Amino acid sequence: MGARDTTSASDAEPEEQEVSNSVLRRAVGASMIGNATEWYDYGVYAYLVAELTDNFFPGKYGTLATLLVYAVSFVLRPLGGIVWGPIGDRIGRNKVMAMTIVLMALGTFLVGVIPSYDSIGIWAPIFLIILRVVQGFSTGGEYGGAATFMAEYAPDKKRGFWGSFLEFGTLMGFSGGIVITLILRATLSDSSMTSWGWRIPFLIGLPLGLVGLYLRTKMEDTPVFRELQDKQEVEQEATGALKDLLQQYWGPIVRLFGLVVALNIADYTLLTFMPTYMADSLHISSTQSDIIVLIGQLVMMALIWIAGATSDHVGRKPMWWFSLTAVFVVAIPCFWLMGQGLGWAILGFTVLGLVFLPQLGTISATFPAMFPAHVRYAGMAISYNVATAAFGGTVSSVDKALIDATDNRYMPAFYMMAAMIVGMIALVKVPETAGVSIRGKQIPGLDENDRPGIHNLST
Repeated sequence: MGARDTTSASDAEPEEQEVSNSVLRRAVGASMIGNATEWYDYGVYAYLVAELTDNFFPGKYGTLATLLVYAVSFVLRPLGGIVWGPIGDRIGRNKVMAMTIVLMALGTFLVGVIPSYDSIGIWAPIFLIILRVVQGFSTGGEYGGAATFMAEYAPDKKRGFWGSFLEFGTLMGFSGGIVITLILRATLSDSSMTSWGWRIPFLIGLPLGLVGLYLRTKMEDTPVFRELQDKQEVEQEATGALKDLLQQYWGPIVRLFGLVVALNIADYTLLTFMPTYMADSLHISSTQSDIIVLIGQLVMMALIWIAGATSDHVGRKPMWWFSLTAVFVVAIPCFWLMGQGLGWAILGFTVLGLVFLPQLGTISATFPAMFPAHVRYAGMAISYNVATAAFGGTVSSVDKALIDATDNRYMPAFYMMAAMIVGMIALVKVPETAGVSIRGKQIPGLDENDRPGIHNLST
């Protein structure tokens, strides 16, 4: 794919009816708060690995067990995508998003009230695993729905800019988890933090979810979905959307899978594994590692909209090509810098985060546009969550196992580099969709002759 060609069958459609800025801002908020709630939970869990280990998995392999339970929460994400995605394509995006945020918030809250291993023995880790599975199932419908909701509300020419705020919510959730953890560690003794202080961040998850639920129930469904309803083109059965997706759109599914592999291995390494890595491999204190990650995330939050807005002008694919290549090139130097002291660690982490930003800041505009509207929620939810389950939630466990097996602290960097290659391969045949309408039952960004049907799935 060379220069962007936005001439497609979608251009023959009527001009999009843009919503007012006030409605658009509320749609952004409704999408963003759910994403922030989801990633707040995952961030808090990652930042409290030591306390969770003491309470649920005391013993020699406690840290590894805690990280494996983190990965367990991803096991049901593909099933969640298979269930929630087609339902969202049938009954609407906002209805499913309201249900998923309730399950997510309740799961986070209940983690904070589980008695410790010392109190109820083996039941403590069992309850923890059950709740993480429930959260994984609900999260399986959350991100695909939020990204679809955001993309379908945003104007075509500014979809990158507005979509970037969904990932602003991701960073906001992670950063909020770090800030609360830092405050607790600064005000509580180590024994108090281990015995009960670690519960407070999880309890906060419930009011966050309730705010998100309120915002989502006050919104109409997306203009794109309502247009499908008006034309009676909504799938009448959830299984119908799933059948269409798997039969006719396996090409976009595979390509999205590859992009998500690259995205998630970098994302989860930077935002969830890094505190554990810095403590275990670089011997940086928990407080210092939290500060390093927080500074890097705040810089990313401040600049993420620029990545999204730039993609509206130059295209999504150039942004991805730059980021995939840059992460591959600077991974080893940045990991080396992080081992040279606190100041260098901040610089190394921040540089790596910034070159990753063109991926993170554009996924909400790029991924939903890879599917037509009538199977968009399902396509996003299923492909994204299968890849995330396999190559997202497992990152911390894989990175730690690689370091332990090789005694090489650069193994997470090598893992990221391999992921970038996978992303490059997947990106080659992804159509450019910047400025293109994402309405209707055709894949955005393809000419009429390239429309995939059963006869032309490889395009």
